[in-house]
Amino acid sequence: MSVFWNSRVRTLVPYVPGEQPRDRQFIKLNTNENPYPPALAVIEAVHAAATERLRLYPDPSCTEFRKAAAAACDVAQNQVFAGNGSDEILAFAFAAFFEQAPAPPVLFPDITYSFYPVYAALWGIPFREVPLTADWSLNRADYLVPSGGIIFPNPNAPTGCAIPREDIIAFAEYAAQNNSVVIVDEAYSAFSTTSILPLPSGAKNILCVRTLSKAYSLAGLRAGFAVGDPALITALERIRDSFNSYTLDSIAQAAARAALNESGYYSETCARVVATRERVSSRLRALGFTVLKSSANFIFIRHPHLSGSAFFMLLRENGILVRHFAKERINEYVRVSIGTDSDMDIFLNVCTAGIG
Repeated sequence: MSVFWNSRVRTLVPYVPGEQPRDRQFIKLNTNENPYPPALAVIEAVHAAATERLRLYPDPSCTEFRKAAAAACDVAQNQVFAGNGSDEILAFAFAAFFEQAPAPPVLFPDITYSFYPVYAALWGIPFREVPLTADWSLNRADYLVPSGGIIFPNPNAPTGCAIPREDIIAFAEYAAQNNSVVIVDEAYSAFSTTSILPLPSGAKNILCVRTLSKAYSLAGLRAGFAVGDPALITALERIRDSFNSYTLDSIAQAAARAALNESGYYSETCARVVATRERVSSRLRALGFTVLKSSANFIFIRHPHLSGSAFFMLLRENGILVRHFAKERINEYVRVSIGTDSDMDIFLNVCTAGIG
């Protein structure tokens, strides 16, 4: 802590990202990265964009990227906002749609993406963490109350559990009475069978946020987009242009557009991830593990005998990184990203040996 820090910095508790090791080889199952490479067309687009034109600023409107996203989601281009990964878009959304105190609190689950309370603290936004039920689902009635807005991932993280589309529509209809926004963070929707897209007819207060990090194998590039009513998109643009009009560079825009145009390739790789997820889940249940029903590219599991921290260390000692959250209610679980079949076979072998 420094005397030069302002009060905001002094009180912030920053988000802690998953470990990115440099010192040894690990099987990385800790940050929900896609185990398969980007489509070849994406790599070609990166090379094609790396020209002398990098001396020029990128298109601040991300026109071609947004056009591709609009086509992929069957919406108008003015319903799409592009950003430097979904995290940036979420940060902008907190600033654009949620009010500071003494406004009513924003609602999100108590077990969810741990960046949400960080964003709220950064912008001075009151929030209330709503407990998930005993089966890790959202109770619809808990969100049909006056609030400053609602945000959650669907599927949820780190549980992987999906939220029914009809519940989200009910949240939005109730929130509209209070002129508040419902943000659906669909980082993992490509591995699920549920989505809020296409947006319900007449819904003007739903913002769907997506990333190209998971389904499109571009975690190292940073690109994401949001879909919503044009008025919501304009609000995000106003926040962006009060911060940095050039948040997405030329290479990222070219790669993102190319990725969205390769739907066939990515449908295949996502299907492979889902098939591996189901195979691994079935095997773990047979070994006695508790495995939540996942609709994402990860599973949330509990060892039948070891504590969450001990299981985490057992895997690490065997060269496998997973994510452990030292938080009440979930500290006995670990989150395991789905890797290639060979990666997951090694993981299963360690789990099998660890039962004894």
